[in-house]
Amino acid sequence: MANPISPIALFLLLLAPSVLAGHDYGQALTKSILFFEAQRSGYLPHNQRVNWRANSGLQDGKASGVDLVGGYYDAGDNVKFGLPMAFTVTMMSWSIIEYGKQMASNGELGHALDAVKWGTDYFIKAHPEPYVLYGEVGDGNTDHYCWQRPEDMTTDRRAYKIDPSNPGSDLAGETAAAMAAASIVFRHYNPSYANELLSHARQLFEFADKYRGKYDSSITVAQKYYRSVSGYNDELLWAAAWLYEATNNQYYLNYLGENGDSMGGTGWSMTEFGWDVKYAGVQTLVAKFLLQGRAAHHAPVFERYKEKAENFLCSCMKKGTRNVQTTPAGLIFRQRWNNMQFVTSASFLATVYSDYLSSSGGNLKCAAGNVQPSELIRFAKSQVDYILGDNPRATSYMVGYGNNYPRQVHHRGSSIVSIKVNSAFVSCRGGYATWYTRKASDPNLLTGALVGGPDAYDNFADERDNYEQTEPATYNNAPLLGILARLSGGHSGYNQLLPVLLPPVNHPDPSAQSKTLPSPVSSSTPITVEQKMTTSWTAKGNTYYRYSTKVTNKSAKTLKNLKLSISQLYGPLWGLEKSGESYVFPSWLNSLAAGESLEFVYIHTASPAKVSVSSYTLS
Repeated sequence: MANPISPIALFLLLLAPSVLAGHDYGQALTKSILFFEAQRSGYLPHNQRVNWRANSGLQDGKASGVDLVGGYYDAGDNVKFGLPMAFTVTMMSWSIIEYGKQMASNGELGHALDAVKWGTDYFIKAHPEPYVLYGEVGDGNTDHYCWQRPEDMTTDRRAYKIDPSNPGSDLAGETAAAMAAASIVFRHYNPSYANELLSHARQLFEFADKYRGKYDSSITVAQKYYRSVSGYNDELLWAAAWLYEATNNQYYLNYLGENGDSMGGTGWSMTEFGWDVKYAGVQTLVAKFLLQGRAAHHAPVFERYKEKAENFLCSCMKKGTRNVQTTPAGLIFRQRWNNMQFVTSASFLATVYSDYLSSSGGNLKCAAGNVQPSELIRFAKSQVDYILGDNPRATSYMVGYGNNYPRQVHHRGSSIVSIKVNSAFVSCRGGYATWYTRKASDPNLLTGALVGGPDAYDNFADERDNYEQTEPATYNNAPLLGILARLSGGHSGYNQLLPVLLPPVNHPDPSAQSKTLPSPVSSSTPITVEQKMTTSWTAKGNTYYRYSTKVTNKSAKTLKNLKLSISQLYGPLWGLEKSGESYVFPSWLNSLAAGESLEFVYIHTASPAKVSVSSYTLS
């Protein structure tokens, strides 16, 4: 009697054709970016490629007197949750920073930039004042009661904000990180827009650090959906790391060095990375600074960050002291509900760290032995290959990739006939009766969406009401962009420790022109701000610096109603008056004629404060 084939051997035999054939990572990249267009809220642009969607959420923010039209729906619902949206933009930006060259080779860099800018345009609107940030539009309770297309929404679209009385350091910190990372992306393509993002990032970091608190204690409607379990220390470090990467400013370097121990950056060895817990991401980014020689006198502290970053990766490689759980077929498994988010985020860190180590000639030192950089990238590839179909079910968990993918996605927009096909109104509860319970494929293909994925035993049920497994999310896809770009680009010519130099955009980007916004004014304005340190002295162990700042009217008209935004100011200022959160002309001056200048001075113990023009009039 012949020996029976073992289940594992049978699994490998079944996989053999696809393993030999390999995956088209470039095609997967194209599809994964396209998913973000299906998640857009607001007025859709003329170059919108997901044609079954239409304008939605056009009154968002109106009741609060602010324009909050735009941004992304987070998953299969129609709520705009600020914390996961910001993490999504941060990770898309990091993907472009590391692998923008490979995206350009695939013809996708322009689309990736569009995806980032759709988010950052919204964040600019959501941050109308230095210490005010809108963190949610709509609420999950009323939204989940209904099953409607975004275009038909009848649910409550109330806007929720954080401010000094109701702080949210985690939300403000993550949004600062997103805008700082995005400023690096746009630095060469749209400098004025990059500067604008950086100004918002600095203000948001100051807000997050100065007024500390968990955002879900202020925006309580978020608790059931995006509770901040890890607190806000990880986001403060995360924001500081991205601001250091974007500015090279010693203030942020010192923040990372001086707060790494007390805020957990050097203490926590993690087994997850995602929209809530950022420590592994912080540790990986700080390890990059160390390998680049940018740690200065904080090198001993940064070594401890690096040690924890490597602990995380050792756990993913099953060579640590506390390893991640995996399914029988090898997929990282963290939780039943949308497990795939942890797969892509961990795989992204493994990918970039592999390249950091290769660039520095190092390897990963784990409790159970050393790991070569090539092993890290193979691990990331194995996770992506599982996602794309190399698994016991031979199922692609990316909608539209391959032949066998989820057809009944837990997603309101894709599961209901397009409003362009049938404009008949779909009511709140009528959507459940007609569309949610329908046992048939979605009428609209949600191309590129990465669904929640299988359970701990590699099992998966393609059913619309199985939200734990069939609901997609933007933050599932965001880290995947970088991995797919890296895998599609081959295995040579990487030095991820060199300065970021992104290639030309592969197609004209009509959305890349920054909008005219009241704050802050772009660098092309006829008003210049020049700062210089005039003297310094030491008293009681502290070094004090006196800075002189000159504001000049370079226009041919009279400058009036000037408002300046000044952040990172830690001492007294003379020559201006405070008006709300802005600084204005002193009482003895109400205008500057053409060519005239105004000088003010301040003293503090830090680098120069950040001074920008918020608004003005010329007459």
